[in-house]
Amino acid sequence: MAGTLLQNSSITDKGIKGTVTEIWTPPTFSAGKVPHVISGTRNDQEIEGDFPLDQIVIDQLPPGTQIHSSDRCGAPVWTVTARITATAADGEPKSFFLKCAEDAQGKAMLEGEYHSMCELYKAAPGFVPKPYTWGKLNVSSPDTYYFLCDFIEMTDQNPDPVQLCTKLVEMHRASVSPTGKFGFHVNTCQGNLAQRTAWNPSWVDYYTQLVRGAMRLNIEINGNWKNLEQCVDRLISHVVPQVLGPLESNGRTVKPCLIHGDLWDGNIGTDSKTGEIYVFDASAHYAHNEMEIAMWRGKFNRVVNSKVYMDIYLSQMGVSDPVEQFDDRSRIYSVYHTLHESACHNGSSFRDQCYENLNYLIDKYAPFSEGESGLKDER
Repeated sequence: MAGTLLQNSSITDKGIKGTVTEIWTPPTFSAGKVPHVISGTRNDQEIEGDFPLDQIVIDQLPPGTQIHSSDRCGAPVWTVTARITATAADGEPKSFFLKCAEDAQGKAMLEGEYHSMCELYKAAPGFVPKPYTWGKLNVSSPDTYYFLCDFIEMTDQNPDPVQLCTKLVEMHRASVSPTGKFGFHVNTCQGNLAQRTAWNPSWVDYYTQLVRGAMRLNIEINGNWKNLEQCVDRLISHVVPQVLGPLESNGRTVKPCLIHGDLWDGNIGTDSKTGEIYVFDASAHYAHNEMEIAMWRGKFNRVVNSKVYMDIYLSQMGVSDPVEQFDDRSRIYSVYHTLHESACHNGSSFRDQCYENLNYLIDKYAPFSEGESGLKDER
């Protein structure tokens, strides 16, 4: 999950061995700090609101924009956000969305989000808010960065399954990898941590690259846990060749599709004025399209995990061959998503979900023998 709508909560569930595991829900407030900047002006007019605008941001707005106010909004975890209310040069009301984050991690997050949104906007301009720019504010300590895009007022209604899936399929089909490979030209961040998205010509190798990166982050941040690292190693060495290998064998190929990369409930909204569905907070890269919708099987979703979304998407896009391995591919892609999020959120329920899918896949394709200290020894 990109770091805009995530936070640990007090809700719990029984995980491995019946232990109680913390499950998070989207936060209701933001702990982020408004940047300490000298408030700029536009046409010598003072800008109202509780979120001072750096002159750098003001100068990036479209020519002729008259700014009225800048107010804090939303409930992000790793960033702080604002709505800029303005009037466009043509006299029409206009709003912009500003996101700020600190230090090297903030730079990586917002640079990745800007390039992600630009790539999505190029492939599907009616599916994402228009991105404008990103950069560094005039703040000396700590270094603070910003991302600027259109603000769209969203409703609370669930996204229409047909419209969402149709737009998603159109984007996946229209996108073309600029290198013909899997990956992205910058390391985008899922949550607050960078993914290993260096270009790779092989889907099997690229997936392995992603998972190894996520496992390394888990060890660095959370330390060793159960036999998670051993299970990930076995997944890569024994399961991946059997589950993902067939996608690139017997004359089959995988198209590198542009995926949003973090398409959970919290990153999808419906325009309150037009009814159009938009997605945001992207951590894009070129990957197998089925990796996108594997995010929907996560327990953290309350809407897009409904079967209707998956069914409509697959009815339009189709299922990759071999069709009979679709569910196992979905599980293996979910392993990556939840492994990476485990590093972002100190393990929590993400790690348990990852471990459960590892358990299933290893038991099915490459069971540990007795005495190997594998999954069965951990139950």
